[in-house]
Amino acid sequence: MSTEKAEALVLRVIDFSETSAVVTLFSREFGKIAGLAKGARRPKGPFESALDLLSRVRLVFLRKSSDALDLLTEAKLEKRFRTASRDLSHLYGAYYVAELLNELTHDFDPHPELFDLAVDTLEKLGSASISSGIVILRFELTALRMLGHLPSTRECVECGKSIAGERRTAFGLSSGGVLCEACRPGKRHVVSLSKEAVTWIETLVEPGEAWITKPLERRQAGELRGAVSQYMSHVLGHKPRMLEYIGLPSASALA
Repeated sequence: MSTEKAEALVLRVIDFSETSAVVTLFSREFGKIAGLAKGARRPKGPFESALDLLSRVRLVFLRKSSDALDLLTEAKLEKRFRTASRDLSHLYGAYYVAELLNELTHDFDPHPELFDLAVDTLEKLGSASISSGIVILRFELTALRMLGHLPSTRECVECGKSIAGERRTAFGLSSGGVLCEACRPGKRHVVSLSKEAVTWIETLVEPGEAWITKPLERRQAGELRGAVSQYMSHVLGHKPRMLEYIGLPSASALA
């Protein structure tokens, strides 16, 4: 066994005994980690009540060479997730981020840029000034891009033909992106997206924060939420548990 240190987000905590817990974390250095935290449920101990859901911690653990759980030995709290809004959508959004990190990633497959994205997303969800709906859409689409699952938006995923400029475009959930008129027939699980909604997908995955102040019309918000929800469910192979609690961007963020 080797002793490792990492910065990590707590994704899941399951009671193991009266004093211990099995904890799933997503770390910047190692990716997803599942470990046994002996004494984690004691008020005083090596974890100092740091292993709460969505907390960011400095972790020390013993990495096992077998399929057995790693052994968490110490955790220091860096920041505990708190939402400044009384709107539960911010809290549900944070739970959804944790669920997607757990579902989309594999053990010891590091994605430091995804970790940084998750931290930034939780910070924005902790603020009352930004709509949780648009923050979550950005996280979903950017995470899909980082993990190689972002759908094609400019060229037909089947033949490569450019679809730029078309008012409405067929979006194949199982195909992995937009479809031209010639390739659309016979395809299942297809939805229709407006040109504006497709442009928004591209905007949300671009670097920077121009998306925060860009007006989003209510119709486009509905299109985006519906399409991304269905596509995420297709990528995972099932509907995420927290998805039903994720709403549209609030009226204050809409044009």
